[in-house]
Amino acid sequence: MLNKAKQKMLEGRPAVGAEVNLGSTLSVEIIAPLGFDFVLVDNQHGNWVDQTSMLAFRNIVLGGSVPMARVRKNDFGLIGRLLDNGSLGIVVPMVNNAEEAEQAVYATRYPPLGGRSSGAFGVGIHGPGYDEWAGEEIFLAVQIETAEGARNTKEIMSVEGIDGCWIGPGDLSRYSGMDLTTREGRNLHHKTIEGIISACQDAGKIPGIWTGDANGANHWLSHGCLFLTAGADGVWVEKMARQTLEELDI
Repeated sequence: MLNKAKQKMLEGRPAVGAEVNLGSTLSVEIIAPLGFDFVLVDNQHGNWVDQTSMLAFRNIVLGGSVPMARVRKNDFGLIGRLLDNGSLGIVVPMVNNAEEAEQAVYATRYPPLGGRSSGAFGVGIHGPGYDEWAGEEIFLAVQIETAEGARNTKEIMSVEGIDGCWIGPGDLSRYSGMDLTTREGRNLHHKTIEGIISACQDAGKIPGIWTGDANGANHWLSHGCLFLTAGADGVWVEKMARQTLEELDI
């Protein structure tokens, strides 16, 4: 199987990835060989365009990791473009119901399951036979990150062609009106995330979540998440720059 990250998750083992949002293919080149299971090129909140995304996917493959991407929105053309450029995983933001999940499947999967158009042009780096193996290898996760999405998780996860979810904890608290400065708000937030994870597991799908660091990833790994990010290039640059300044004897 080409998509080793997906293979691990299907076997019940976690896949932990790095997020890249600076738009720098050199940043990707540095991160890809480090040992993350996948590298997620964030087209929603990152500084990426078609050409740089395609070059990033190549650097990820050359570094020995699995290229994935978060698309800007649940859009047929945008999803197909990232796949045609070589991504082996797609994360679709703001999926609130089964109908929107079906739209993501339609854009991601070739017929008969979906309606993706043939003609992928940037997938040669993965080897021959793309049309034959793409349906099995591509990982499709939808983001559950609103109160509506949380209520509809069971129906969303029941959609054929959806592999799992990637919970967006920040927007989940915002769209649900949870005040995370209070214990009550934090407890409700945690309980809601646990409910999404359980619904995903009950549907036989892969539960996942965004986290910003190793501590967050470790916490949700212990709660059953299998698809996680543990930080991003921009955050890591800032963190080490601050640490260096603090360590200077000046």
